[in-house]
Amino acid sequence: MTRPGLDELRARFAAAFPEAASLELQDDSHLHAGHAGSAGGAGHYTVRIVSSRFDGASTVARHRLVYDAVRDWMPHRVHALVIVARSPAESAGRS
Repeated sequence: MTRPGLDELRARFAAAFPEAASLELQDDSHLHAGHAGSAGGAGHYTVRIVSSRFDGASTVARHRLVYDAVRDWMPHRVHALVIVARSPAESAGRS
């Protein structure tokens, strides 16, 4: 199975986090050429998301929410996901 494009991935996260104040995606797959996870076509991505759903949530809880959006794509389409998940207050530097 091939990795999703950024538009496809963005649509997944936008649907899972419609309240997100900010959503940034980056395809880091080129940095992992030759890596075992890349051989099957799965991608490496970074997601930066600011959402009120992260208010008061632990890092583990935040990551679970983000992974839930793409769980069915792992590990066959998404091999690795770097997650930067912040609340609006943290994003504004008020944490």
